[in-house]
Amino acid sequence: MRSYAFLSLGTNIEPRYQYLEKAMEILESHKDITIIKKSSIYETEPVGYLDQADFLNIVIEIETSLSSISLLDFCQRIEYQLGRERNIRFGPRTIDLDILIYNQENSSVERLILPHPRMHERAFVVIPLYEISPDIMVPKWNKTVSELRSELLESDIKGVRRWMPNGQEEG
Repeated sequence: MRSYAFLSLGTNIEPRYQYLEKAMEILESHKDITIIKKSSIYETEPVGYLDQADFLNIVIEIETSLSSISLLDFCQRIEYQLGRERNIRFGPRTIDLDILIYNQENSSVERLILPHPRMHERAFVVIPLYEISPDIMVPKWNKTVSELRSELLESDIKGVRRWMPNGQEEG
């Protein structure tokens, strides 16, 4: 059975852009994963632990025959392969892959809560998700991504800036 999922990828350790590209390359190399859509790349200030560099974030939509837990396992293998260390909660990372939405599952198991429990609070997730799929319904909150975006604080939205690989920000 084919499933659809939205993943958030983030990095704030150089070379940031290369970490995003490599993570997506590894995802695409899996025979059971196809990337369907990619948002623009956004640069954002850190959340939680503030004494660190700004992040690059992107949201992608994938089609997969993996279960949600198998997808989580593969995402964590990518993080490990790309040198992710979990020393500081919300701390610096080479790459972070989060499953935001998997089909329309609304579930909670020890290792995976769907949809992602804090996604609706995070402009760095909602803005790129809005870019590629504004009308998708998000289970648990029973709101579209567009509705979630409208609930974000304007100051949070302004902190999410489009980023270009040549180092230029988009207006």
